[in-house]
Amino acid sequence: MRSLTQEFIDLLNVKQLDSYLFQGQNTQLFGSHLMGGQLVAQALIAASKTTDRPAHSLHAYFIRSGRTDLPILFKVENLRDGKSFTTRQVNAWQAGHIIFSAMISFALIETGLNNHIEAPDYPLPDHLLSEQQHKQLIYKDVPKAAQDMFMRQFFVKVHPVQPFNPFKPVKSETRYAEYMQTFHRIPAEFDLPMIHQAIVAYYSDYNLLTTSLRPHGVSYANGGVRSASLDHSIYFHSAFRVDEWLLYDMDATVSSQSRGLNFGRIWQAGKLVCSVTQESLMRVKSR
Repeated sequence: MRSLTQEFIDLLNVKQLDSYLFQGQNTQLFGSHLMGGQLVAQALIAASKTTDRPAHSLHAYFIRSGRTDLPILFKVENLRDGKSFTTRQVNAWQAGHIIFSAMISFALIETGLNNHIEAPDYPLPDHLLSEQQHKQLIYKDVPKAAQDMFMRQFFVKVHPVQPFNPFKPVKSETRYAEYMQTFHRIPAEFDLPMIHQAIVAYYSDYNLLTTSLRPHGVSYANGGVRSASLDHSIYFHSAFRVDEWLLYDMDATVSSQSRGLNFGRIWQAGKLVCSVTQESLMRVKSR
């Protein structure tokens, strides 16, 4: 039986059909709606398979809602192979439409000036309850029709620093943080920078948009607001491992015109390894 980590890798590791053509599969982790992080991660792996350099930045737009009952076709365009930088554009297609588009830049690993801000001071992950344990605590508040989907184990181990109940939202500060790591060690066959980067890319979309919802006391889970990722950017500053604890610290600076702007910083062993920016839809539903 495959481990959850291997199942996760198999989902993200798109099949190469031609030099610049790839096919991705889906899973119904969150029902029929395709999670944006999956598109980001699969596009990153597709582009990574056309170069031998690690990605340093990714900028993506979600154009149409994706479906989990259809395969995804990723078309990679080689824009440049330079001495230091490599640039790719990736479009994801479903049912004859582009649903997602990303520009991804890759670079040689260099040494040079090095500095980052200090990591936030939070309790260690082993001192916190897991996400699954928090789900058990709020299970009574989950509508019966959503219980099976809500209790399904996520692909990675998550330990929230500030747990919240999405079915009983309250107004709170926009700051939110959680730790993550894979349940198992990454197998040697897949222990590649693109796999570690893709898993972080997937996870970076998991709870980020909720930060701009927190000060309003609304939630996607109780039907009070329609929310979705609109665009997503990731900067990879340093190498990291997803099978060791990572801290994802998130905050939102503004909500306006039914959109929220969310930021994330990902740390490992006190070092800032990734930065994330995302604008999300947060349209209040009429009662």
